[in-house]
Amino acid sequence: MAKDQKKKQAAPAKASEPKKTQSIFPLDKINFVMIGVCLLLIVLGFLLMTGSANTGDTFNNDIFSTRRTVIGPLVALLGFVLMVPAIMYKKKAAKPEPEEKPVESEDTVVK
Repeated sequence: MAKDQKKKQAAPAKASEPKKTQSIFPLDKINFVMIGVCLLLIVLGFLLMTGSANTGDTFNNDIFSTRRTVIGPLVALLGFVLMVPAIMYKKKAAKPEPEEKPVESEDTVVK
């Protein structure tokens, strides 16, 4: 009976040992790549919205161009929207292969 108690006490000591994990960071490399792409989309959208401004003497019709009023804001918005899945994306864990069970023949079955 004393031996059983010693075995029970020894088991938790092994469980308290730190286990090696694959990554201690919440984000993987793919997350950082996707975040970088989203940041580039945001910067591209803002660059598409730039251009010359109106001056007091002349009126510049370029301020109403499709590139500055539609395409640029949509590209920037796309970058902001895609940032959420880029942060939340998690790689799927590889499924372990099932172990093959040996086929029992009639000779190996013990009755």
